[in-house]
Amino acid sequence: MTRSRPRGRADMLAQRPGPWGLCAPCRPLLLLQGLLLLRAPAGLLGEETRRVSLEVIPARTDPLVNLLHIRAVGANSTIHYLWSSLGPPAVLVVGTDTPHSVLRVNRSSLLSPAPEGSVAVLPADSVRFSSALLFPRLFEFESANSSESEDGSPGKPYSPYPLADFSWEDVNSTLDPTKLSAVFQGRLSRDPSGTFANGSLAFKVQAFSASGHPAHLPRLLHTADTSQLELVLSGVVPRGNHSLFGLEVAAPALDSECPQLKQQKSIDDEYCPTVFQLDQLLWHSPPEGFLQWRPVAFSQKQPTWKTALPCQVTPPGPALATQLPQSPIIRAFFGSSVNFCTFNLTFGDSTGPAYGDQRYLSWSAILGVGVPPVESFSPLALGIMAMVLGAPGLLLVGGGLGLLLLRHRRYSAYESIN
Repeated sequence: MTRSRPRGRADMLAQRPGPWGLCAPCRPLLLLQGLLLLRAPAGLLGEETRRVSLEVIPARTDPLVNLLHIRAVGANSTIHYLWSSLGPPAVLVVGTDTPHSVLRVNRSSLLSPAPEGSVAVLPADSVRFSSALLFPRLFEFESANSSESEDGSPGKPYSPYPLADFSWEDVNSTLDPTKLSAVFQGRLSRDPSGTFANGSLAFKVQAFSASGHPAHLPRLLHTADTSQLELVLSGVVPRGNHSLFGLEVAAPALDSECPQLKQQKSIDDEYCPTVFQLDQLLWHSPPEGFLQWRPVAFSQKQPTWKTALPCQVTPPGPALATQLPQSPIIRAFFGSSVNFCTFNLTFGDSTGPAYGDQRYLSWSAILGVGVPPVESFSPLALGIMAMVLGAPGLLLVGGGLGLLLLRHRRYSAYESIN
């Protein structure tokens, strides 16, 4: 009688079903297949082809009251972005379900003390999503020491710079309809200390005619549905020895709810080396609009991973409209009773490089309607994953075939004895 070999712990573990109901060696192949499906390129997920245009809405009285309109027209929808430097910088985002929607602006009413109703997207019943972003203040901190940083504080705060007190250059001078770009560049209107004498704060706005990644870091994935903002602080004299800067951001509370702040992890850092995370501000669930950025800023004009600064963000919280400076375009579209949610971004920390080293800071984000674009794995990353995750399965299959062939040869060589 032949006795079977006692099964060891290693044998039992190898054949025990895994969390997907499969034996452990089979999991890598299924994992690879799942990653391929989940990380499909954005173009395969229903991205719509759009005709994108960019124009400055002319001013009859004050040419320095900048209004920049981006219009992305698809087969069945239109997305409108209205950027403004009237009051604090702001952007209005509206998505409609018709390719024929238009933006209407009454400039004289917009500049009046009661601008309500002076900005509209028509037909009104075609609007499926609308929101806005407001940038009220620029913060500066003297970098915290170790005892101060334990409570999460960026450092000792200086008095903030209200962006409603800035004067902005004519956006027509930087408008490039071919590249779909424009720059809002501003300085403090009253600057007795000369902090902005040789410096400026700029909001670089970029639209896109197709999907892709910019040539420079952080190389955020964009589509024709989106608009990119790049914040650039350059040449401004810091007030501290190790100054950190921050930005206050406000958004209307839609249906009395603040947008959700979420983090998206990735194992592919091809487009932004050493950064494996995306931060996202999402309106509603499933998302109807988003602001997306990598938690990193850069301290030189030619960004590299060596000049990267960490970017911290606070969770959005409710704020009364009376606590924020008025934005005429937001008040014109949403009315005067809208409430806001605010969050703060801080660039840098107490231990790493600071703004003062080069007197330069840049940070980028993507603004859009609908679901954020989905990043696809690069061919290099897919090849590495196929090798790493597929090797155990291939070894298992190859080993099994080898054993079968060996046993076949052994039995075929046996001769029976009569």
